[in-house]
Amino acid sequence: MEVRACGIVPNMVNVAHVYREIMPWIVAPELPSVFGLDCAGVVVEKGAQAHGIEIGDRVYVNPGRHCGGCHECRMGRVEKCSAFALTGYIGAPLAASLFRDYPYGAMSQYVTAPTYGLVRIADNVSYEAAARFGYLGTGYRALRYAEVGPGSRVLINGISGTLGLGVALLALALGARQILGTGRNRELLERVRAIDPSRIEVHSTHDAESVGDWARRVTGELGTSEVIDALGPDSPSQAALDALDTLARGGRYVTAGVVGEIPLALNQLMDSNRQIIGSSWFSTADAQEMADRMAVGQVDLSVFEHEVFKLDDVNTALSSITNRHGGFSNFVLCP
Repeated sequence: MEVRACGIVPNMVNVAHVYREIMPWIVAPELPSVFGLDCAGVVVEKGAQAHGIEIGDRVYVNPGRHCGGCHECRMGRVEKCSAFALTGYIGAPLAASLFRDYPYGAMSQYVTAPTYGLVRIADNVSYEAAARFGYLGTGYRALRYAEVGPGSRVLINGISGTLGLGVALLALALGARQILGTGRNRELLERVRAIDPSRIEVHSTHDAESVGDWARRVTGELGTSEVIDALGPDSPSQAALDALDTLARGGRYVTAGVVGEIPLALNQLMDSNRQIIGSSWFSTADAQEMADRMAVGQVDLSVFEHEVFKLDDVNTALSSITNRHGGFSNFVLCP
């Protein structure tokens, strides 16, 4: 595939810190290597055994790779494959072989990919927006795990961030009745609320009112039915505990972020019939379903501000990303 846009993951700047200190079990590609996680572009060549895809198709490349032969793969649970790899980024403990099979990350002019990783994108979805699919798909899978839908009162922890903003847009598309969002920057939070003031409520962690009291107040003392944790590396564990405190009886807490250890009262978890679920990445089917929603206008991608750099300027892009406007900034490389 010819790469037209490659998304830049904010923590690509300190990816060594992420997988060496926060998640030491994670495997990275052997150096030298071509990094880069998310890309979208045009199919320009295909092998004799590549079926169902045509030259000229506009696609997003899901970087998730699986071995295909282990028990989990044979059962269709490919994200549980012990060799699962995100090409150009990180992988599960046995991912080294898949990194060798697919050595080209998305910071390239061309990439190779199996047909099972290709997602067709409609003409109304720009390549720059499609390069954000890694975060959007991660959020979509988390929302599906939480079973967010009409009637939901979902809290998004870190709603103004790169992951959290996408979760909010997709929660709107899924029909959530109330979307509660937490964050630090009040200006960014108000920008998120302005997307749909009738359904989005926001709360700054600098506010005097606690997250739990605020959530119960704006939900009429019901509490939240779901929590999606979208906090990034090095976020305080207390922020996750505060979000968990908002859950109503029977609620679901799904973490798609990178918060570290938190103390849990398991007896309280049991007695309140709550669930805690870990959600890592997404399937190609998730991404295609999400892309199909975008094709018919269910997801508003116009809020993204694309910051475009040439491939040769990748170091400038990586150094500039620290100045982004929360999740509204979308940093991409366009070869």
